[in-house]
Amino acid sequence: MEDTPSPSGPPGRLIYGPEDRLPLGTALLVSLQQVAAMVVGVITPALILAQALHFPAPDTAYLVSMALIAAGLGTFLQTSRFGPVGSGLLSVAGTSFAFLQPLIDSGSAGGLPLMFGMSLACAPTLLIFAPFLPRLRRVFTPLVSGIVVLLIGLSIIPEAMPGIAAPVGANAPVWAGAGIALVVIAVVLLAQSIGGTRIRLSSILWGVIAGYVACALFGWLRRPEAVDGSWITLPRILPHGLAFQWRFVLPFAFIYVASLLEALGDMTATCQLSGLETEGPAYSARLRGGVISDGITCVVSGIIGSFPSTTYAQNNGVIQITGVASRHIGKWMAAILVLLGVFPAVARWVTAMPPAVLGGMAILLFGLVSVSGLRLIVLRGLSHRDGLIVALSLGIGLGAASQHAWVLSLQPLVQTFLGSSVSAGGITALLLNIILPPARDSAGAH
Repeated sequence: MEDTPSPSGPPGRLIYGPEDRLPLGTALLVSLQQVAAMVVGVITPALILAQALHFPAPDTAYLVSMALIAAGLGTFLQTSRFGPVGSGLLSVAGTSFAFLQPLIDSGSAGGLPLMFGMSLACAPTLLIFAPFLPRLRRVFTPLVSGIVVLLIGLSIIPEAMPGIAAPVGANAPVWAGAGIALVVIAVVLLAQSIGGTRIRLSSILWGVIAGYVACALFGWLRRPEAVDGSWITLPRILPHGLAFQWRFVLPFAFIYVASLLEALGDMTATCQLSGLETEGPAYSARLRGGVISDGITCVVSGIIGSFPSTTYAQNNGVIQITGVASRHIGKWMAAILVLLGVFPAVARWVTAMPPAVLGGMAILLFGLVSVSGLRLIVLRGLSHRDGLIVALSLGIGLGAASQHAWVLSLQPLVQTFLGSSVSAGGITALLLNIILPPARDSAGAH
C-alpha cells in the first residue's frame, strides 16, 4: 500500500517527493549536502569517547572509519525497502549521542570489549519492539513524536555555537567566527529567497563554499592532521573482542528504548516533510521498517567495532532547505559515507571543515529540526491536555538536563533517565500521554 500526500500538503516547496528520481548531477549535489550535514555528528561520539577513555590513536582512527561505514549501511537500509526492512524515507542513520554515558561507564569498567559487548547484547531491544509498533499507535502519537523532535532540535542547537565562538586564526578578532557563520547563513538565505530551483537545491553547498572562501581570503584554512599513515581501512569482525556485565544491561536497554522514541519522532517528521500521511497502515509499516533497520545497523555496528546508531534528525533540515525528499539518493549518500570510512585520508579533509563554517550551517539546520517538531505538535491542534503534556515534557527535559552536577549525584538509573533532555522529555511525554485522559472536547486548540 503506497502512502499518499497529506491533505494539508507538505510544508514548504517540495520539489522531489519520496519516490521521484533525480538527474544524476542533482542527486550527487543533494547527497553531498546531506552527508555534509551529518558527517561531523557521525564521528563526534567516537572522538568524545576516545578522549574521555584515552584510546590510542590507531583505535580512534578505526572507530571513526567504522562509524562512517556503519552510517552508510544504516542510511542505505533506511532509504530502501527490503521486505520489512527500511522506512522507504529519506532518513539517515548515524552514531547516537544518547549512548555516550553508558558507553563511558562500561568503557571505564571494561574497556572496548565491554562497550561492544553491552551494545550488542542490548541491540535486539529495537527488534523486539518493532513488530508491536502498530499496536502502540495510541502511545507513539504525533504529539509525543513532535515533543521528541523539538527536544532533539533544542538540545543540539547549542552544539553549533562552540564552532562559531572558537578562534578561527592566530590574529583573528574575537568576532571572526560569528562573521564567517553569518556569511554562510546569508548565502543560504539569499539562495533560498531569490535563486531558482537548482540554486535552491544547492543552497547549503553554496553557503559552505562561501564560508571556505571567506576563511581562505583571511588565511584561516588549516590542513587536516593525519591520524596515522594508513590509506585504507576495512572492517574487521569483533576487532576488540566482547565482554558482558549484568549491571549495564538496564542502562543500555533504556537508552535503546529512548533512541527508539527518537527515531519514531524523526521518521514522523520526515513523513510530514515528504507530504506523506502520519497515521494509517502504511505509516506504521514505515516506522516498523525504520526501527528494524536501526536494529540491524546496531548489530552490524557492534560486530565491526562501531557504536550504536539511530535515525538522525539533521536530514529533516536539509529536506526543508532543498525541497528534496527522494529516498533514491540514499544509495549515493551511503556510497559517499562508506568511501569516507574506507579512505580515512578523504574523511580527514571532509571533517576538517572550519568550525565557524560548520557552526553557521548547523545552527540553521538544527533550528529547522526544532521547527519540524513544532509542526508535529500542532498538526491536529493543541488542546488543553496536549498543552500540559508539552509544558511538562519540555520543563523536565530541558530543566533536569541543565543541572548536570545534581543529576550525577543521583542513582545511575535515574542519571540515565534525566541526563539527556531527549530521554527525560520523551519518556515524560510518553507517560503523560498514557496517564492523562483524552480531551473530551473536539474543539481542537484553545
